[in-house]
Amino acid sequence: MNNDLKIRLSNILNESIVRVSEIHGGDISKAYKIDTPNKSYFLKLNSAINAVKMFQTEAYGLQSINETNTIKTPKVLACETFQNYAFLLLEFIENKPPSSEDFKNLGHQLAKLHKCTSEHFGLNQDNFIGSLYQKNKPHVTWVDFYAIERLLYQLELAKQKQLLSKSACPSLQKIKNTLKPLFTDIKPTLLHGDLWSGNYLISKDGTPYLIDPAVYYGHHEVDIAMTKLFGGFGDSFYNAYYSKLKSDENTSNRIEIYQLYYLLVHLNLFGSSYYGSVDSILKKYF
Repeated sequence: MNNDLKIRLSNILNESIVRVSEIHGGDISKAYKIDTPNKSYFLKLNSAINAVKMFQTEAYGLQSINETNTIKTPKVLACETFQNYAFLLLEFIENKPPSSEDFKNLGHQLAKLHKCTSEHFGLNQDNFIGSLYQKNKPHVTWVDFYAIERLLYQLELAKQKQLLSKSACPSLQKIKNTLKPLFTDIKPTLLHGDLWSGNYLISKDGTPYLIDPAVYYGHHEVDIAMTKLFGGFGDSFYNAYYSKLKSDENTSNRIEIYQLYYLLVHLNLFGSSYYGSVDSILKKYF
């Protein structure tokens, strides 16, 4: 990080910066802990062409979740461009490993978030899932939204990248025919959108926080599907969540179909190592 950026950040915070420490682990952006005499902050920095748009939509998602007063997100302090970079400056959350009680609280609070509704599926703006574009054009029905804006879009991208053959990809009508009997009585609820184990924090005092959202209004089980894709969040989380929002006889099938979206995203981001998982679900349902 150059000195000019440090000066800019110091001016935003109205505090001197005493330490900048790089945080490793992110795939897309560089991340830093910024220490001042009084407080710590979290900075994401990226020089990609679409970086400012990525950070703007991330900030919008964090603020949208926080405004529901159901579950916390880090406070957004600034989202700007500076020289050849875009940056997002956030409150720094000192975190700890989750206990069973922490998972219980996370489950209860996520269920409360999933009771925040809208008239349409989608969002008033597009955003990103990882570094991939995520379309959120509003639809009246969940079948149309999930078929067109989620599965079809990623399938077309996989074909363009030659990661899936044309014959492996179902038509839009075939997708809709599969979804219709499974997608009944579904109401639009606010989703985190990318809820894997790296996208929540438990603060030192036990407060759950959500980070790195890809928000839109969809079916609440989409977030649950992502939590289960790479290991799961623990029994106390799911017991707490399902005490507020019930499953039904089609939940397990929907979970797999929702995981297909995330597996397609991983296929398009990281390549053919995800082909087998994608192909298995495509063959099972379509």
